[in-house]
Amino acid sequence: MRIDQLVEVTTGHELLSLMDAYFRYNQIKIHLPYKDKTAFTTDRGIYCYKIMPFGLKNVGARFQRMFNKVFKYLIGNTMKVYIDEMLVKSSQRRDHLQDLDEAFNLLRKYKVKLNPEKCTFWVASGKFLGYLVTQGVSRPTLIKYLQF
Repeated sequence: MRIDQLVEVTTGHELLSLMDAYFRYNQIKIHLPYKDKTAFTTDRGIYCYKIMPFGLKNVGARFQRMFNKVFKYLIGNTMKVYIDEMLVKSSQRRDHLQDLDEAFNLLRKYKVKLNPEKCTFWVASGKFLGYLVTQGVSRPTLIKYLQF
């Protein structure tokens, strides 16, 4: 899905919660049979990575697949996920706590850690994928954040 389509899904939702995963690639454990493929040699011996090392070609795609699996029942309903950024959206204010609870249960179950400095909860507008999303009449207003 394109970023503009992900941003536009905020249409018609009263509340949003925006979350960002902490140290995204360092949260992916390498499957035991594949650890040998990550071997490297130093003057002190041969070592293997236990977690996904930063800089591999497919790390971003792997991370996205992991999140798609973790949130497969929520994506499209109450959540949108793009790599390490997550959006929980609720049409009705009264449903938002339950929607957040479902997302947090999955985050706890899969031991995904969030960066609290980049999380915003229970808001009508906020920053998602570099855009300011606010509730509009027919679709949200998109204002690209300026980088100075």
